[in-house]
Amino acid sequence: MTDAVAGEALGRLTALLSRLARRPRLVLLLLCLALWTPGLLTLPPLDRDESRFAQASKQMLETGNFVDIRFGAVPRYKKPVGIYWLQAAATAAVGQGRLDQIWTYRLPSLFGAILAVWLAFWCARAFMDAETAIFAAALLGTTLLLAVEATIATTDAVLLATVLAVQGVLMRVYLAARSGGSAAGSKLVLAGWAALGFGILVKGPVAPAVATLTIAGLSLWDRDWRWLKGIKPWAGLAIVAAIVAPWAIAIALRTHGHFYEQSLGHDFAAKLEGGQESHGQLPGYFLLLSTLTFWPAVLFLAPSAMTAIRRRGEPAMRFLAAWIVPWWVIVELVPTKLPHYILPVYPALAMLAAVWALEKRETQKAKKATALENAEEGGPPKPPVMEPLWDRALSYVAALQFVLGLAALTAAAIILPGRYGDGTTWWLATLACLFAALGLGALITFLRRANLAAAMLAFAAVLVFYPGLTAGVAPRLGQLWVSPRAAAAARSLAQPGDPPPALAGYTEPSLVFLLGTDTRLTNGRGAADAGAAEGGLALVEESERPAFLARLAELEADANEVGSVTGYNYSRGRRVHIRIYRVKAVLDEPPPPPE
Repeated sequence: MTDAVAGEALGRLTALLSRLARRPRLVLLLLCLALWTPGLLTLPPLDRDESRFAQASKQMLETGNFVDIRFGAVPRYKKPVGIYWLQAAATAAVGQGRLDQIWTYRLPSLFGAILAVWLAFWCARAFMDAETAIFAAALLGTTLLLAVEATIATTDAVLLATVLAVQGVLMRVYLAARSGGSAAGSKLVLAGWAALGFGILVKGPVAPAVATLTIAGLSLWDRDWRWLKGIKPWAGLAIVAAIVAPWAIAIALRTHGHFYEQSLGHDFAAKLEGGQESHGQLPGYFLLLSTLTFWPAVLFLAPSAMTAIRRRGEPAMRFLAAWIVPWWVIVELVPTKLPHYILPVYPALAMLAAVWALEKRETQKAKKATALENAEEGGPPKPPVMEPLWDRALSYVAALQFVLGLAALTAAAIILPGRYGDGTTWWLATLACLFAALGLGALITFLRRANLAAAMLAFAAVLVFYPGLTAGVAPRLGQLWVSPRAAAAARSLAQPGDPPPALAGYTEPSLVFLLGTDTRLTNGRGAADAGAAEGGLALVEESERPAFLARLAELEADANEVGSVTGYNYSRGRRVHIRIYRVKAVLDEPPPPPE
């Protein structure tokens, strides 16, 4: 490709980016909806966290109790109430009286993720032009981790929006203090405190921890705490207390302090002390996982570290570093590690990646302009300027991460339907090939130092892949969707007057959500006892079948196998075989003789 052609292509892409930046919210909204809506609508309830959140929110609507949090009869005292209120409100607003549609509980995550992407643009505009800011927001919106969180009914997409609102205000206060600009307005600062209060209601200490670590990192780095006068701490803390205290006091009184004992003393402390629920990992886990979770923006991530180092004297770069480094170090050191723990720093990583990528664009434009000037003047061409060694090395690291992520995602689209579904069809193979071709095009373009063109190809790749994966591949993975098939079978076999079904062995939250709150969770003997007492259906996994049949024999009760479901329980990593029995109730005493 000649310099003239490359320069013309770069000019067109730059002009396109400028046009998109004129309507940033609309462009980002359309991008997010295209990426995330198919998954929100087509994926069945997922185990385990999503279904636990959704079931607890459903029970709030069923009982009218919006203070206590329960899954069935069991208290769910791990997270505060904010996300449950949002999910219940969304379902009440659009569910048309139905409480078993998982997509209604996912709406807060969708809107939270869209708001997070908008806030990423707003946050970036504190120190970037509109083109770089929309580029950064698009990088965040296309990451695989945010795509997942936007389509499931959990806390993290909404939490990210609150974190971005708080960090955006902090950034403006800090930049004004360090750069001598106009101070952030009082209303904006107090709005940031309100966002912090909502963040606490959503996920407890996470939003305050991110802000506190950023403040501490900046103040220790600068050896100056005076800039904190601009955050209006006393008025802000009063706002946070007004938002959090009513429910915090109500749940303490209702549970006699048990909520705080469980959420802080057991759940939170257990994650700090050791790998909770088999989620222990060694330090470096999130760095390795970024190959997938930050894909496709990982293409610009590694080399952007040199930009942060070289420009560390700039207040904006310092703020991004103080946002990223302390939180990343802490989550790498905490024994319990889940992929979403690193999400609060992804906006800062996206901004840093955007600065590097479009900084290179300006360098390319300057080089081409110089070459044209020399050619017009008839002078000899100047020798090319070599990139520093570290920049080249980190670019190759980024390319390797990108191609590994591309290979993994392409393989997933091809292999999963064959392993857990009905096989790969021609159109799924075509989709995977198109995705791989666009991804390879992005990689080759990146290696030719055309970052903006590489990003556009990467965005096109995810626009093909994410909807195709969630709407095309996922519904075909029937072996993974044990709960929807078991629930459908139970509903088709139910008879008028049946009591709620009993579950033994396979008691995943998704099946409880689909069958109803009154579903009885027990073991094989308990399912036999329930059936003998009231009759109805018992869904018994193979491991509990001997105990179930033995107890029926003890009770002299009859049960007929009327159906079965087989599949793969991805939560436990093993195959399951569920037998559905209709149990005939045994009367404890004969009816009295007629008089």
